[in-house]
Amino acid sequence: MSLSPCRAKRGFSAHSACSALSGGRSKGSFSSRSLSSFGGCRGASRGRAWGSRGRQGVWFGQGSGGPGLSLCPPGGIQEVTIDKNLLTPLKIEIDSQFQVVRTQETQEIRTLNNQFASFIDKVRFLEQQNKVLETKWHLLQQLEVSDSPRGLEPVFEDYLAHLRRQLEQLQRERGALDAELKACQDQEEEHKAKYEEEALKHATVENDFMVLKKDVDGVFLSKMELEGQLEVLREYVCFLKRLYEEELGQLQIQASDTSVVLSMDNNRCLDFNDIIAEVRARYEEITQNSKAEVETLYQTKYKELQALAQLHGDSMKETKVQMSQLQQAIKRLQSQIASLKEQNANLQSAIADAEHRGELALKDAQAKLDELEGALRTAKQDMARLLREYQELMSTKLALDVEIATYHRLLEGEEYWWGSLKGPGNM
Repeated sequence: MSLSPCRAKRGFSAHSACSALSGGRSKGSFSSRSLSSFGGCRGASRGRAWGSRGRQGVWFGQGSGGPGLSLCPPGGIQEVTIDKNLLTPLKIEIDSQFQVVRTQETQEIRTLNNQFASFIDKVRFLEQQNKVLETKWHLLQQLEVSDSPRGLEPVFEDYLAHLRRQLEQLQRERGALDAELKACQDQEEEHKAKYEEEALKHATVENDFMVLKKDVDGVFLSKMELEGQLEVLREYVCFLKRLYEEELGQLQIQASDTSVVLSMDNNRCLDFNDIIAEVRARYEEITQNSKAEVETLYQTKYKELQALAQLHGDSMKETKVQMSQLQQAIKRLQSQIASLKEQNANLQSAIADAEHRGELALKDAQAKLDELEGALRTAKQDMARLLREYQELMSTKLALDVEIATYHRLLEGEEYWWGSLKGPGNM
């Protein structure tokens, strides 16, 4: 209660906080301050109240201001009547731990206020993050996809379908290259078989050529032997001619000597001319027969050798022609084999390159898929975590709202109680 020498108007300004601790001993506190100024006059009122411990707690309050009585009421100065019983000092038993409890409750109230302020800041920050995430989520949902946008899944599905198409295309290319490689390998085997067959024919022809060469050498040796025999026969014929001439000369000499003797001795008369003519005819016949036989044998052998040489010459010409054709065919096949080997090497390199590129593309696609799945899983985990934190903060906010409402009701009850206490005193 305060008395002011001036006329005062009713005013109230309050700063309050309330805290309750549960347990075996329950404590509560309340404080209010009120200041009112009226020009150059100022009044203050202070009041304290305690309640029972354990059941209602301890209540404490301070107030300044409030309704006051003025010494200058309208109508002039009136006499003030003071109840002397009010001047009697009150016997109030003050708890010795009141100041400690009050300090603890003040600290607890400050701590709760700080926690409440931090919770409010955190709730605002999380609400801002939630709005940012909702905006990002809406933007991701609004991505232009072919049929119906359902978030990130259509993007992943399109990318996976694209990678699958690339993989199928690479597999088709690999199948085509495998078929081409198989065809080239079959062609190579065919050319290899032809080459082996031609090589075998070439070896057979070379063997035949060697046999024919041996035969020609044999025929040539036989020809040389026959020529030698012919030369021997010619020499023999010449020898026989010379021998015949020598014998004929000797016979003529003998005949001349004999004729001389006969001329000297006419007792016997021999006809040597007939004998010589007969021997000469016989020798000439023998010579002619031997010469004819030798000429016939020579001509026969010569013709046989000519025919055999012609036959072998034709065979050699055919063999040479075949050998040249085979050599050309071998060269052609060797060039084809070299070309096929080069094509095979190119195809092998292309297949290896395609397989390497396919494996790299597959690994890249798998890595991107794993990365996207990891990003999606991380995003889902972050969303779940933020949702849990948001729910926890909403639960905390709801609990704080309930607590604030409880404190507000307690504050209103305290003000009502103070109003009810101050009403009879002012009267």
